Amino acid sequence: MTDLDYPTDPAFTVHLNGSGGAIKGWVVVDSLYDGLGMGGTRMTPGVTEAEVAGLARDMTQKFTLAGLPIGGAKAGIVADGTDRETTFRTFGRTVKPLLHGGIHLGIDMGVTPADRAIFFDEAGYDPRFRLGAPDMPIDWRTYYEPLIDCTGHGVGVAAVTALEASGRAEAARIVVQGFGAVGRAVARFLEERGHVVVGVADIDGTISANRLPVDDLVAITDEFGRIDRSKLPAGVTVSSRPDAWLDVDADLLILAAQKNALNAENVHRLRAELVVEGANIASTSEAQEKARAAGTVLVPGVIANIGGAASAALAVTRVVPFDLPAEARKAWVFDWVGNRVQLNTRALLEIAAAGAGDPLPELLATRRQERRQGRPQ
Repeated sequence: MTDLDYPTDPAFTVHLNGSGGAIKGWVVVDSLYDGLGMGGTRMTPGVTEAEVAGLARDMTQKFTLAGLPIGGAKAGIVADGTDRETTFRTFGRTVKPLLHGGIHLGIDMGVTPADRAIFFDEAGYDPRFRLGAPDMPIDWRTYYEPLIDCTGHGVGVAAVTALEASGRAEAARIVVQGFGAVGRAVARFLEERGHVVVGVADIDGTISANRLPVDDLVAITDEFGRIDRSKLPAGVTVSSRPDAWLDVDADLLILAAQKNALNAENVHRLRAELVVEGANIASTSEAQEKARAAGTVLVPGVIANIGGAASAALAVTRVVPFDLPAEARKAWVFDWVGNRVQLNTRALLEIAAAGAGDPLPELLATRRQERRQGRPQ
């Protein structure tokens, strides 16, 4: 199977030069479904148009695999975050026609919920209201912010599903690369199910031990995922060597940080037999190919890392039962995401066991066909 059903090029790309102010960036709409598309907004000094396009394609694949009736998009802003208020007000004015035209833009790396509130306000955009769709009975922040750990939940479900499929009966040794919101949630999820976190990497390096106490580490981690080395528990080994997380003996590696963390230059050091991507574009295609050739099982981010995107898409497409009380509604979303991740992880592993090569294109083709039978694009 191939992925040729997707056009080679995105549906359209908008270059952002700024309305009423200077801004450099792009919005790439990879696909549209009934006129709708969505994805996060990334802001880093080095983000590129090609990176945004790749992330937008990932969004298309995530929604296809999840069976959600919406297309994939992504925004990128080239900035270091020095003047956030000006940046996001300019961004809001610039993307206003897209927001009101069916392209929902949310948060991603470098962009906070407070930043999103600024550009929504500047654009006069409120996701509660959309022509041709029922109104949401609650505001966006009330709905979305309690779901902050949903991505980590989905990644954890993918990891547990893959571990079970491998026939593992004992606790697995886990390394978590990246200790932001996703990494922390995954670490807690897996520890609660009897697995052992033996390594954690943040921007300053890697810490490891026979067993790392997750709650204690979370308590000394700031909002950006940096662990306070001065407060580490006894018996922890600290390394500042690049990619030292690859050298920790583990059964499972969670990639929950930067893009292309696993690449052609370091994949030969991979020790874990199972890799689950909890970040967008966490590994290169060459690294994936080499890892598979060495017998490693890899669950890609378009399957595992769908929690945040799916939570937003479920609301934008009005699939969520908004009449449920807050806690029940949250549980419904978590269950929906977990069930879909489990279904796709199992299907991917079954395809992988039946033949060589990348199993993802075959699974995507199957899910595209299923979605077409439900409603035409």
